[in-house]
Amino acid sequence: MSAPPPDVVDLVRELVRRPTVSGDAAAQREVLGVVTEVLTAAAPHLQRREGADRDQPWTLLTSPTDPGRPRLLLACHVDTVPAADPAGWQRDPFGADLDDGRVWGRGGSDMKAGLVAAVAALAAAPEGTPVALLLSSDEEIGSRGAAAAAAAVSALEVGAVVVPEATGNRVVLGHRGALWLAVRAQGRAAHGSTPERGHNALLDLVAVLGRAGQALPLAEEPFLGTETWNPGVLRSGTVPNVVPDRAEVLVDQRTVGDGAALLAWWRAQPEVAGVDVLVDLPSVRTSAEDPWVAGLPAPVDPAPATYFTDASVLRPVVGDAPIVVWGPGTPAAMHAVDEHVEVGELRQATATFTEVLRRWPG
Repeated sequence: MSAPPPDVVDLVRELVRRPTVSGDAAAQREVLGVVTEVLTAAAPHLQRREGADRDQPWTLLTSPTDPGRPRLLLACHVDTVPAADPAGWQRDPFGADLDDGRVWGRGGSDMKAGLVAAVAALAAAPEGTPVALLLSSDEEIGSRGAAAAAAAVSALEVGAVVVPEATGNRVVLGHRGALWLAVRAQGRAAHGSTPERGHNALLDLVAVLGRAGQALPLAEEPFLGTETWNPGVLRSGTVPNVVPDRAEVLVDQRTVGDGAALLAWWRAQPEVAGVDVLVDLPSVRTSAEDPWVAGLPAPVDPAPATYFTDASVLRPVVGDAPIVVWGPGTPAAMHAVDEHVEVGELRQATATFTEVLRRWPG
């Protein structure tokens, strides 16, 4: 006998209370297990497949279905960014307070609310509905869990994909890709009192970064907009009185093309000793004219998402299936102090996803 569908507010609060910061495989694996047990208790017909890589856990839940019946895939990650400076929060980042019509805490909007709405919708779906749910890890640091699960997803016949990230319950049709680089300079160490005897690697990188703002070949695309770049981390030196012989900057670039011109620019700078690609995710775009998209019971946002999602990894393995980013939560609250999700948005998403599953593949 199956259990009733979960209470969505209670489940979001339970998940927010469980820190699942990217890189903590054990914590993410535990939450994967919690979510899977809740869902399979309500929908015991779902079949479970789990990844074997201990560092990149993932779970794929699928309904038994006849060959040739394409599935609706919902793709959700369980990890969050850290709750930096908890003292700056008005509430405990992992307290999951329910107040003022909101659940407060890290991961509320990004994306434990969307995950719970998807779970509740699958729990309520008729047993014969051809569906799949991908639960992934480490999305925030390059969609690593989705990449580990890509082969399993590619074995499914997928008709459409919903990524329930925070969009305020508006349907979003794409986002830019991400190209993260580690750019290095090599110098020669010397005493800080005689810098002329060395070669300062940090100053080399500073020179390159100074040029990048004007010289990087940032491309544009009519829907996705203009590519951006951000030097997020700079590492160099050990103590003030030694000329640094090494320096490294981590650069986050949001791309509309394949990123080849950006990578080539960094590698061509004379001060650069090496460039490593840390993350390379393609952009994603679905046409608003797609019949399934046009029939969704939610407004379509005219702008793309500003962030990347697991859709970048899924696009190559689901063929031409339409992909939308669509879920409860406030984009401005993602990764922010006092992150939260509106209970009304959570319940609305649950009802709407349930309707979409009931109508699938219509």
